[in-house]
Amino acid sequence: MRIRRILAAVIATAALAGGGLAGAASATAATAQGASSYVTPSQCKQGGGTADLANNVCKGGSHDGETID
Repeated sequence: MRIRRILAAVIATAALAGGGLAGAASATAATAQGASSYVTPSQCKQGGGTADLANNVCKGGSHDGETID
């Protein structure tokens, strides 16, 4: 599901910007790797992880390593 959203965002970005698809894809990939994402403790648990509130990080599951907001 997440891959489909990313692919749709890449295509939409390329179409709106008028740039090449390869340039938009590499820009999106760099943003996805460099930007930290935030999840709620509930989202962490729903993803199969454990909310470590002492360190504000989700451990395990699909949100492993993401910051808890």
